[in-house]
Amino acid sequence: QVQLVEAGGGLGQTGGSLRLACAASGSIFSINAMDWYRQAPGKQREFVAVITSGGITNYVDSVKGRFTISRDNAKNTVYLQMNSLKPEDTAVYYCAAQIKRLGNDVTTVYWGQGTQVTVSS
Repeated sequence: QVQLVEAGGGLGQTGGSLRLACAASGSIFSINAMDWYRQAPGKQREFVAVITSGGITNYVDSVKGRFTISRDNAKNTVYLQMNSLKPEDTAVYYCAAQIKRLGNDVTTVYWGQGTQVTVSS
């Protein structure tokens, strides 16, 4: 079994910062890309940021320059540092990871349960 567990959501202020973490655990052989998505009320889930196993990153335009994605491969953990928060960043944030399990050649995308981020104006 593989699990992704997120932490670090909560209430932030406009202009403030929050840091999210997502740890993968279980029978993991390797992890390729790790991503963050978010879903605001009444909206579709949208891509926020991705980091490859080699550390290459990409962001949605709305968070460029404010959010930073990083990962600790030794801990199978991905982070999202969110600075200069805006009310429109309010959403449930989900992490996702492309994981190959031990003894299995198939790469599967696993999702975390989501963590609420609320930014007050």
